[in-house]
Formats: sequence, structure tokens, C-alpha cells
Amino acid sequence: MEEQPRPYNFGMARGWESKSVEDQISAREEAAAAESCPRRTPEELELEAKREGLLMVRTRTLSSLQAACDSRYRAHLERVLADIDAQLRNL
Repeated sequence: MEEQPRPYNFGMARGWESKSVEDQISAREEAAAAESCPRRTPEELELEAKREGLLMVRTRTLSSLQAACDSRYRAHLERVLADIDAQLRNL
């Protein structure tokens, strides 16, 4: 009996072509998304980082305020919270 010839991609897993095409499409979409986003200046990035930092401190202060029992400590935390809120308004 004669042996039939093997297909050209006998040792290759099915679907490798579609995976490559899928990767190319996703790379193109990511590049398009990056181009559509406006680039921010270093000052804007710094301002955003400062705002995020203040919001994290505010969250922690609120958490401490809820757990505080001592009235002097609560008053201190309320002053800190008011100061953080003022800084956020000024940004």
C-alpha cells in the first residue's frame, strides 16, 4: 500500500493563523486607542498624582475618625479632614 502525503501543516496546531491575526487586530486597536487619548503635560500629571494622594489620605482619615474614641483625637482628625478638603478644592 502506498502512503498518502501528509498535509503541509501536519505538525502545526490548528488555529495558529487566526491567533496571529487576532494579535495583529488587538495591537492595531491598542495603538488607535493610544493615539485618541490626549497627551497630558507633566504639570497635569503632577496635579492628578497630588489629587489622588490627597484622596487616599482623606479616605484613611475618615476611617480613623470612625474608629476614634478620644474626643481630642477626633477633633484633630476633623481638622485634618477640613484641611484636606480645602486642599482638594484649591486643586
